[in-house]
Amino acid sequence: MKHLILTFALILSLSACGETFSNPFEALKKKPPAEEPASEEPLSAIDPPAEPDVSAPSEPSVVEVGAVGQNAASLDKSTTAEKQAASTAPAGATFLGTTIASLGDPTEQGFWLRTPLVETETQGSVETESGAVVQLKLIPIDGPSSAGSRISLAAMRGLNLGLTDLASLKVSKS
Repeated sequence: MKHLILTFALILSLSACGETFSNPFEALKKKPPAEEPASEEPLSAIDPPAEPDVSAPSEPSVVEVGAVGQNAASLDKSTTAEKQAASTAPAGATFLGTTIASLGDPTEQGFWLRTPLVETETQGSVETESGAVVQLKLIPIDGPSSAGSRISLAAMRGLNLGLTDLASLKVSKS
């Protein structure tokens, strides 16, 4: 009985505070859309938006991710010649270190590795623990040399790595 009386007293006393405390859910109420001010200009004087030129389709510079049915092969735009050139082992490379690499931006085309193992952009190669080698562009990023790296989709496919793999790679500079 005490609980019932205390609950009723609490509800009654808090209801008197309606002016002091605002309702936190008032902002969620839909407000009517504001009317646009009337224009003096007739509608016939307003130019319609220009139609885009669709007569010459062009190759997008960035691949859009998220469309239905896309997979790694559809995102990888590198040619067969680029893949063959990248898969040959370079001669006389300087070993820079080992890094753990994950997939970088899949919409950025080409063979590249963003790594803290280099200070300037240069050509190099990476080798997996299974012996697969790919030549690529080494791009510097901030961080200690023990930090991880990000590798391109084309390079991951060339090394036969899974897209979610954290691959241990031996990095060499050409």
